[in-house]
Amino acid sequence: MNNKSGNQYSSFNSLMDGIKSQLGILIALLVMCVFLSIATDSFLATTNIFNVLRQIAVNVFLACGMTMVIILGGIDLSVGAVIALSGCTCASMIAKAGIDPFLAILASIALGAVVGLINGLIVAFSTIPPFIVTLATMNISRGLARVMVNNKTVAVNNSIYKFIGTGYVGPIPVHIIFILIVIIITAIILTRTSFGRSIYAVGGNKMAAQYSGIDAKKVILLVFIINGILAGCAGILSSSRTMVGQYSLGDGAEMDAITAVVLGGTSMTGGVGTIGGTVIGCIIVGVLNNGMNLLGIDSSWQYVVQGAVVLLAVGVDFLKKSGMLQKRK
Repeated sequence: MNNKSGNQYSSFNSLMDGIKSQLGILIALLVMCVFLSIATDSFLATTNIFNVLRQIAVNVFLACGMTMVIILGGIDLSVGAVIALSGCTCASMIAKAGIDPFLAILASIALGAVVGLINGLIVAFSTIPPFIVTLATMNISRGLARVMVNNKTVAVNNSIYKFIGTGYVGPIPVHIIFILIVIIITAIILTRTSFGRSIYAVGGNKMAAQYSGIDAKKVILLVFIINGILAGCAGILSSSRTMVGQYSLGDGAEMDAITAVVLGGTSMTGGVGTIGGTVIGCIIVGVLNNGMNLLGIDSSWQYVVQGAVVLLAVGVDFLKKSGMLQKRK
């Protein structure tokens, strides 16, 4: 086998590691799908499947970025608010200021990068925990989103913006293409680049990584910027799907992202995780939310179920780390 084909094989293997190591949740996903297909008439309908894919598109963007942050040993609670800030900014620029949609989209994504930059600078160059830093920027971003739309809903009437939210490329929803692009790019970053290896090293043991010559502060800064960019993109997707800018966009989205990441096997203590596992986690969260809606479960109980799922996933991660789930010889 030559070097080129060997590298391709290695890359494919790395991308599939998350899937191969998550047989348990894959079985759970299969059981869930079988149950919903029996319990409801519309779960397997093409329109519903496309609807699920559109719903998970935003979460895939957030979760892929969150995977890198959590592998790093951090957390980012601001991404849901960045969705609102980015979506409201883009909608206002197009609808109120008449700015070209492409320019508005780039500016809104750049705004997400700025929030990520602020998070990264504070986390990297201070001892303030990421939880506190991103909790603060979450409130700031949500407040700025309110200011941007003056606590109102801004409606957008633009064909390009509508295409981003609900368009098709042939028979394929454009959201599926966006999902594939972000999965491939983030998987390549984590598995095929020295930067990706540095993320795992810093998350596994920051001091050891620094002794080996890795600039941990630079890695932390770049990861939070990437996460901010992906959150900004998620804001555009969320706003364009409904064709409005609302300060409530992305409310609770950070929890869906964290749930998907942890369900996919990424350790909350850092150093362990794959994009493949995160993708499975996103599908489970999407199917679970869609299934509860189809079954008519009250939204209050949906929050209870989602919280229980997070607690279960984190509990399993803790048991794995402590060795209590290892097979005894």
